[in-house]
Amino acid sequence: MRATYLYGAGDVRVEETAVPRIVEPTDAVVRVTLACVCGSDLHPYRSLPAAEEGVPMGHEFLGVVEETGSEVTGLAKGDFVVSPFAFADNTCAICRDGFQTACPRGGWYGNGGVGGAQAEAVRVPQAAGTLVKLPGDVDGALLPSLLTLSDVYLTGYHAAHMGRVSAGKTVTVIGDGAVGLSAVLASARMGAERIILMGRHQARTDLGREWGATEVVAERGEEGVARVRELTGGEGSHIVLEAVGLMPAYEQAYGIVRPGGIISRVGVPQYEEAPVGFGSLFGKNATLTGGPAPVRAYLDAALQDVLDGRIDPGRVFDAEVPLDQVADAYRAMDTRTHLKVMVRP
Repeated sequence: MRATYLYGAGDVRVEETAVPRIVEPTDAVVRVTLACVCGSDLHPYRSLPAAEEGVPMGHEFLGVVEETGSEVTGLAKGDFVVSPFAFADNTCAICRDGFQTACPRGGWYGNGGVGGAQAEAVRVPQAAGTLVKLPGDVDGALLPSLLTLSDVYLTGYHAAHMGRVSAGKTVTVIGDGAVGLSAVLASARMGAERIILMGRHQARTDLGREWGATEVVAERGEEGVARVRELTGGEGSHIVLEAVGLMPAYEQAYGIVRPGGIISRVGVPQYEEAPVGFGSLFGKNATLTGGPAPVRAYLDAALQDVLDGRIDPGRVFDAEVPLDQVADAYRAMDTRTHLKVMVRP
């Protein structure tokens, strides 16, 4: 079986490895039919120290169930499924609260002996609580949008949900990557009155406008903050959705947020310490929220939206490569040649 490994910054390899097998009775083995590269994959792609052992890569996929453990219910060989980017039992108290990414029995693909999804097959722990069945006869044109329900669209949705986006609100989205654009789409569906998209790549911001952005701000840093404040009459934005994960983006967020407003972060933070004192959050009575999106909590409703044609979030994909060329996908996204690339094993 072929699978993708990262051996250090910029060193992506597709290698032969053992076929996944059932380890726990709650496992399933899924043959991957469609995967992709995530913006969060680019963080280790740019910074991972070189090592002799590669890190399994990939956490977004559609596939077909090949085998199930003895305790797996509701799934059978041959089922077409989508998987959230994190696995969870979906029954514990934390999952019932809607935070499956913190499930005590859950975890992450590519960690703890679980393989990555940029591969021909993957073992799925807690399969009954994780995998969601798709119609076997689904229109192939919908597959890109269904793949976004594994992570990217519902991460953008999570940003808007945690930011309490609603009618009459001004929302600023920092980042014109696939998650930022998804946050624009979700905010528009939640009724935001005004959506300011901070990004400087026109092909991306044009899609953002189609999905509901009312203004685009290309400036960054202090200039970007000043421009958003100018657009909002000096008051700032009710809600800021930060979809980048770098310190400059966080600094923009607290510079832009209106007093009493909310900053919702879903860009994986590449820092542990950040300002929360008087000059950043405290003085404005601002709320800081967000985190890894519990996409399983939102997946069923979003699935129906895709099947019924109410949303088409798969438009974030602008390229596709076979598994053997996945390194090209990383390079294309790292250089911003492409927005988000599908991988077909």
